[in-house]
Amino acid sequence: MSALFSLPLLLLFSSHVSPPEDAESSLERPPNVIFIMADDLGYGEVGCYGQEKILTPNIDELAAGGLRFTQAYAGSPVCAPSRCVLLTGRHSANAEIRDNKRDQPEGQHPISEQAFTVAMLMKQAGYVTGAMGKWGLGFIGSTGDPNAKGFDHFFGYNCQSQAHTYYPGHLWRNDSRVELNGGEGVPGRGKLTEGDEDYDRFRGEDYAPDLMLTEALGFIRAHKQEPFFLYLPFIEPHLAMQPPSEWVDRYPPEWDEVPYRGGKGYTPHPRPRAGYAAMISDLDEHVGAVVSLVDELGLSENTLIIFTSDNGATHDVGGVDTNFFESVGPLSGRKGRVYEGGLRVPMIARWPGVISAGASTDHITCFQDLMATLADLTEVTPPATCDGISYLPTLLGEEDQELHEYLTWEFHGYGGQKAVRMGKWKGILRNIKKGNDKIELFDLSTDIAEERDVASQHPEIVALIGRIFAEDRTPSDAFPFDPFDG
Repeated sequence: MSALFSLPLLLLFSSHVSPPEDAESSLERPPNVIFIMADDLGYGEVGCYGQEKILTPNIDELAAGGLRFTQAYAGSPVCAPSRCVLLTGRHSANAEIRDNKRDQPEGQHPISEQAFTVAMLMKQAGYVTGAMGKWGLGFIGSTGDPNAKGFDHFFGYNCQSQAHTYYPGHLWRNDSRVELNGGEGVPGRGKLTEGDEDYDRFRGEDYAPDLMLTEALGFIRAHKQEPFFLYLPFIEPHLAMQPPSEWVDRYPPEWDEVPYRGGKGYTPHPRPRAGYAAMISDLDEHVGAVVSLVDELGLSENTLIIFTSDNGATHDVGGVDTNFFESVGPLSGRKGRVYEGGLRVPMIARWPGVISAGASTDHITCFQDLMATLADLTEVTPPATCDGISYLPTLLGEEDQELHEYLTWEFHGYGGQKAVRMGKWKGILRNIKKGNDKIELFDLSTDIAEERDVASQHPEIVALIGRIFAEDRTPSDAFPFDPFDG
């Protein structure tokens, strides 16, 4: 991060925990790394982050056995750019992908041939690499093909739009299209009416989350004798709302006695509140299956597991009722917004014998830090383009954790938005494409909900944030952004 911004940063700190006594011996072996990422899971939608209605026992147990981050941020408030930040280590104002953007024949705008990914770094360190879930960074055969970006094995959705159903007509295994029985397509394009008994005819026999989990477990078994890096971008709880009925039945019928539809876009589940909770519990069950296999194979003390979400909680569409579940806790905003509710995400790290169990940290981190952390872990030099800072010292309970001077985001969707987190300060610029240049400023130490704009009281902070917006970025031909590219 540039050193030209020298304003003292207030409240930019990290709490530390002491490492277990046997941490040094565990570090003598190259650890496996499993990175599990939910899709649209809100900061407050799991029990260990305050959720009281949705059952997430496995994720809660992961937190009880590891380290819980309270100030972790996604790379962007929507899918593709957030994944780009995560995998390339470049913050969203430097990253190649800055919004969701469809491409043909199937998939999103691809990252370039030059883009260096976390998987490529892990290959340099001697790891076998796998990815099972939703990709979204380039169609099969493109420069953004997962096999071209360092993954030895890929299975799942290449295209984000295909992932809008849990019963797709096909998935991809590397460059091979795997045909499935996906029912009659994606619910929610005006085909069903409220309470329609034919809802289940849109559910095929092949439930994609289970298929991807099975592939992931097979990858772990196949490579248990060698260091592996496994990236699991699961699709739950992203819409459409198509949860397993056995999970729906575990939630109270009275939740849905008063209908709530939460906008259009998808045909709602007949029991939408129970259906949404069921998708998160199904995700939790899949997380538990991964952790259980690691434990069963005796890999626990040599495996770092990280769990997080790609962005904040989804909008209230398709029957989702985020207010009912308090999905973002005390935060404001949802997916697609650079307020805290769209960017701050749950993040948990478990590594028995290395990371102290049941700890929490307020260390401020963002997705670009993963590359720097894994480079630190494997002693491989990251590319000069990496904007991240390793949080390995925080994982190990050490006192020498380097801190970000600030974090910055650039998102081209929803009217164009920018944000900076700088110590206790949060600066936001919205509706850029409509010509707005008024920066909002919030003091997160006293206003975590971002309700009181104090920009007029701190013009020097606003000016500094404006400089960051203008200077800490790379112009993009694929995602031009006036006035910053003007």
